[in-house]
Formats: sequence, structure tokens, C-alpha cells
Amino acid sequence: MQDLNKKALGSLLRFLVGVAVLLFVPAWTLRYWQAWVFLAVFFGSGLAITLYLMKNDPQLLERRMRAGPRAEKEASQKVIQVVAASAFFAAIALPAIDHRFAWSTMPAFVAVVGDVLVALGLLVIVFVLKENSFASGVIEVDAGQRVVSTGPYALVRHPMYSGALIMFLGVPLALGSWWGLLTLIPMTVAIIWRLLDEEKFLTRSLPGYREYQQQVKYRLVPLVW
Repeated sequence: MQDLNKKALGSLLRFLVGVAVLLFVPAWTLRYWQAWVFLAVFFGSGLAITLYLMKNDPQLLERRMRAGPRAEKEASQKVIQVVAASAFFAAIALPAIDHRFAWSTMPAFVAVVGDVLVALGLLVIVFVLKENSFASGVIEVDAGQRVVSTGPYALVRHPMYSGALIMFLGVPLALGSWWGLLTLIPMTVAIIWRLLDEEKFLTRSLPGYREYQQQVKYRLVPLVW
């Protein structure tokens, strides 16, 4: 268990360094207060989630650490993960380039709203992880897995992706970039593509999922879709 915790914290630290590089190298300055606040919010939340899982659900922590194109078993999901990863890199780097060349003029309070959205999106994800111990980082069905229809799953079928969209809406705003909002287009496409493909897989592989689809009509946004 200690090895798992060390691996999780090490992965989080490496991710922090990678995102910091994506921010400050394209910006070519450390005088980027929006980036510092974003890092504090994003990784402070990430650390809190990791510590929570370490204490309360280490099996879920291990599942969440299996992620990315290489970890996916379905060929279509490998492609989707590449698209999503590319959109994430763009969501970080484009605002940094925007900051360097001062393309956007954004009031400070909008950046604060962006940080609130990032934290809110991550909070939604916390509720999902608390409700569903099988919320793996890849598309799979584990032994003993059941359909979860309570908590956020009673509102939409893919609440984790709902939280992710809220978070990604907040990222470019938190980083002070109007142009960064363009990265929402490929990210939204990747998320919708992923969840539709995931539903096909779960309908085939998870008993009771077809009935759950009839029970909860909305996939991503309550009362909309």
C-alpha cells in the first residue's frame, strides 16, 4: 500500500511539473499571477483528492492511476484519449502564449471566476468518486462491478464528464485567456465521443446498464442532453 501511495504522489508531482512547464515556458515569464493561482487551485484540489482516495478507497486510487491511451483496451478509446490529451495540452499552452503576446484583456475577477469553475468541476468529480468505487481511468468492467444510479448518477449518466467540462471551461478563464476558450471545442468533442463509445461498451458488458439508460435519460447536462 505504501508503494501505491508513493507512486500516486510521485505521479501527481510529475504532472504538476509538466503543467508548470507548459505554462511558464510558452509564457516565457514567471510573472504570471493567473498561472500561479491556477496551479494552487488545480493541484491543491488534486492533492486533496489523492489523499482522500489513499485513506478511503485505495483500490479506486489504483484504478484511477491506470489512464491514458496506452492503458485503454478498446482501440477507439486509445484514439479518443490522444485527442483529449492534445486538447488538454492546448488548454494549458494556448493561454500561456496568449499571456506572452497579450492577445486578451481580461478583468481579474473573470480569472477568479475561472478558478472557482475549476474547483467546482473537481468537486463534482469528488462526488462521483465517492459514489462510484469503479470509476476507473479507462473503459473497463471489473469483477463485481454494478451499475451505480445514486448521487450524481441519478441526474446524468456521466457526471464525471460533466465535472470535467465545468473544469475545462474554467481553465482558460483562470489563466486569463479568451482565446483559450477555443480549446473547449476539441475537448467537448473528445468527451462526447468517449461517453458515446463508453455507453456502447457498457451496454454490452455491464448487466443492468441498458435499464439504467431508460431510468436516467440525460447523459451530460440535466434537462438538456
